[in-house]
Amino acid sequence: MNPLLESVQNFTFLYPFVMAFVWIAGGLLFYWRRESFLAGPDTAPDLPSTPSMSVLVPCYNEEALVAETIGELDKLRYPDFEIIAINDGSRDRTGERLEALRLQYPRLRVVHQAQNRGKALALRTGALVARSEFLVCIDGDAILAPYSLHWLMRELLLRGNVGAVTGNPRIRNRATLLGRLQVGEFSSIVGLIKRAQMVYGRVFTVSGVVCAFRKRALADVGYWDPRQQTEDIDITWALQLGGWRVRYAPNALCWILMPETLAGLWKQRVRWAVGGAQVFYKNAPRLFRPAGFAMWGILADYLLSVLWALSFAGLCALWVLQISTGPEIDFGLPGPLPTLAGLLMSGVFLLQSVVSLGIDRRIEPGVLRQFIWLIWYPLAYWMLSAATSVVGFLQVTFGAKRRAGTWVSPDRGVGS
Repeated sequence: MNPLLESVQNFTFLYPFVMAFVWIAGGLLFYWRRESFLAGPDTAPDLPSTPSMSVLVPCYNEEALVAETIGELDKLRYPDFEIIAINDGSRDRTGERLEALRLQYPRLRVVHQAQNRGKALALRTGALVARSEFLVCIDGDAILAPYSLHWLMRELLLRGNVGAVTGNPRIRNRATLLGRLQVGEFSSIVGLIKRAQMVYGRVFTVSGVVCAFRKRALADVGYWDPRQQTEDIDITWALQLGGWRVRYAPNALCWILMPETLAGLWKQRVRWAVGGAQVFYKNAPRLFRPAGFAMWGILADYLLSVLWALSFAGLCALWVLQISTGPEIDFGLPGPLPTLAGLLMSGVFLLQSVVSLGIDRRIEPGVLRQFIWLIWYPLAYWMLSAATSVVGFLQVTFGAKRRAGTWVSPDRGVGS
């Protein structure tokens, strides 16, 4: 085998293999140091005070789901909060539904924008009219657990330099294989990585579906950038480069709807990849100044993950070419990965899944049952992850136009 090709193949195996142990070690350390002693998410933590909070709900074409979201928000146990729904130029009856809900729920305020200007500007509008210094941003289809605001505020009050606290999204729709795979993904991948990143110093991104902010921190970095496809990644990097800390509150549960079709999942993941690449190029110059040195760990992992995606996609393409041409072209590839290496990688991923699901049993009893569906994750999601990462990164690298992050109606599962 060509030495260069062999090196690429070895890297494609070693990167996820090594990083799995990095995430496992960091996740377990976070659990032992910061989480194991906590009460469950269905219990309120002891707070030194309960400052008022403003819950921002940007909405675009949410007529079918917004009533449920607002109704559940009104049931939250936090003693002092307001709800601000921002109707971002919806084309359906979202505006009418919100006006009817405003009469039903006294703590609800509604802001109407004439045109669809995107989630970033909708959030900025909500932040500017909010009465509180502490903001919680959720999506128009999300449902917060009763004590989520308490757990988010707990992190905000720990230190004055905490600019944002990301909550813990959990999947509501579990009727299909894709839905069940995402239940495991948000635990074994998203949740574990956020725990580990907290231990190692910096967080790649808050969860856009549930995150709390200190308004002063947002004002300090200029609020959300409407030019970015993923406002959550962008604001996370902006805050950390501006000297603010980002924390993770695993007890701040938020139940969300996710795509359950391949087309919807592809569209979502390409948008995430485009957003990550945009944020990288936007902030690259700042990363080589003193304030950016602390972000180098996150930067290295991001660049290595993109390189892995390119390597994996390239090996798959060469393997397909090899088997389709017969003996005429032989790269010496038994497959995208050697058989033994592939088995080892899958075994390590399943170990990572057991650890993360075991940790999450504290906040979602019974989640360990989702382990059986994760057997399919390496086959289905690694290929999807590699493909969307390559497509998104190349789109931005080779001139994808920066456009305002206007909304389209997302795929929220077969039952939505």
